[in-house]
Amino acid sequence: MTIPERTVQPDMRIYLDNAATTPMLPEVFEVMEPYLTGRYGNASALYREGVIARQALEAARESIAATIGASPTELVFTSGGTEADNAAIKGIVAAMRQRYGKMKAGNQLVCSAFEHHAVLEPMQALKQDGISVSQVKPQRDGFIAAEDLQSVITEQTMLVSVMAVQNEIGTVQPIRELAEVTHSVSTSNPTGVLFHTDAVQALGKIAFDVRELAVDTASFSAHKIGGPKGIGALFLRRQTPFLAQMRGGGQEAGRRSGTQNVAGAVGFAKALEMALAHQQQDAARQRRLRDLLASELLAMDSRISLCVPIDSQHHLPGLLSVTVQGYESETLIMHLDDAGFAVSGGSACSTGSLQPSHVLTSIGMSKSMAYGALRFSLSPATTEADIRALTAALARILQHG
Repeated sequence: MTIPERTVQPDMRIYLDNAATTPMLPEVFEVMEPYLTGRYGNASALYREGVIARQALEAARESIAATIGASPTELVFTSGGTEADNAAIKGIVAAMRQRYGKMKAGNQLVCSAFEHHAVLEPMQALKQDGISVSQVKPQRDGFIAAEDLQSVITEQTMLVSVMAVQNEIGTVQPIRELAEVTHSVSTSNPTGVLFHTDAVQALGKIAFDVRELAVDTASFSAHKIGGPKGIGALFLRRQTPFLAQMRGGGQEAGRRSGTQNVAGAVGFAKALEMALAHQQQDAARQRRLRDLLASELLAMDSRISLCVPIDSQHHLPGLLSVTVQGYESETLIMHLDDAGFAVSGGSACSTGSLQPSHVLTSIGMSKSMAYGALRFSLSPATTEADIRALTAALARILQHG
């Protein structure tokens, strides 16, 4: 598709793609700055600068771990959610094969069909090592059913991965139920079938506790909640088999080598602290604005429909996914960009692709409808005026389209 020449005005922008990334909060930058300038020591060093950095790193680890119901020793800092997903899948498979041998460890991985590519692609890559990958298709309403998962898991399954919140359509998955189904399967290896969840879109936005959800491993990222880019974390339940995928200096208790991002960890902890302090208030406010946006869009044009029904109890408060019949999302995104709005056509990591979203086709949406998908993701800074301005702008675009 040829992209027409466009003039984008930088001022008076309304940002509605917070599921892709968020602006760093001023309070987060404030606590990070000392570790980018004066307190710049390497956390592995034994002298004073290193000790100061190590203390800050471990305080951040303790803070984050406490909020998710984990022990600090169960939290590994990574460069983000993608690395955490890759490490969980590859590290657990490698460890189980090393510990139990190929015959006992099993040879199957299972995931939902609408996982992020950071889960799908490492699983597909492991096919080269003789591992099969089975996908569980979600139901049309955007949820993975426990009985559907159970029908796919076998005694050869090593690991199951289902994301806590679907990043394009916002459905909150029944993680505890899915984890319990996973753990109930008999297998030849002593650990049983392990359960991983990509919790990047869940952390700080909905209640999330690794003990209550009974997950063995979980992935997180800071930049979805007002924290810095380039820092994430992997929860590994104690005694979960794991082999480091980043090797070198043996940092993170040998589970992830590389000089630790102390400033990033400090910022991550602060961002999460602030998100949790206002979680209920922000959720209620964003839910109201999301519902307003949905009702305005549906009333505005009959070509607009919701990608999935909105269930307030099982849907991310600030995310709305719609499709516009007869349009391609790229065209609408560009027109909205010209009008001063930043929105997405789905996962930001997939932009540039003219293929329909694998998420939407996995729930049974036709390719022609999936091509017209738009995702709006709100933040605590989003206002009702922003919502009404967006609907007015989209109405003008569709009227002249």
